[in-house]
Amino acid sequence: MTQTAFWDRIAPKYARQPIRDVESYEYTLGRTRSYLGPQDRVLELGCGTGATAILLAESVARYTATDVSAGMIAEAQVRQSPDTLDFVTAAWSSPRLLDREYDAVLALNLLHLLPDLATVLRRVHTLLEPGGLFISKTTVAPAGRAPLWFPLLRAALPVLRLFGRVPWVAFRPAAEHDALIEAAGFRIVETFDGTGQIPSRYIVARKI
Repeated sequence: MTQTAFWDRIAPKYARQPIRDVESYEYTLGRTRSYLGPQDRVLELGCGTGATAILLAESVARYTATDVSAGMIAEAQVRQSPDTLDFVTAAWSSPRLLDREYDAVLALNLLHLLPDLATVLRRVHTLLEPGGLFISKTTVAPAGRAPLWFPLLRAALPVLRLFGRVPWVAFRPAAEHDALIEAAGFRIVETFDGTGQIPSRYIVARKI
């Protein structure tokens, strides 16, 4: 099963799922909103069913929320959303996304689902205006000694993928994310690490 087919299939169920860690979600939302201004043109990659896009689009000039899954976008489009927001079915590589078109690109809970992350980050760099911001939050590998469940989870993922239960997932170390983003032509200006059962890394980086 392809990544797109997986997300198309689970889109209705995904749209009904509640936010698991409301406190962490709201903190991330607030930090992200603090970097966005009323004149900004924002692109979100991997917007899912659009809940975050709807909340952020109210404070910017134009917000384009994209996802490779037409099923996810269909779920997003039935939500009530501000006039500044457009939902588009498109991959990060789509020619519909024009170079130097955006003041900020967001990838929230996406990067761990991308096998060729270095190529994606180089593409993000071309999409941004000079000085534009790339804001991401992604699942990462546990730092230091991994808990007992982690190697078991990694071993189970290929089997679960075979039966269409999970998408392709990478658990890259946080330092690797930082290095890949910097290598793509960005300067990191803020990071923080989530402390949930599966750790996460939030990064704000400026195009240089």
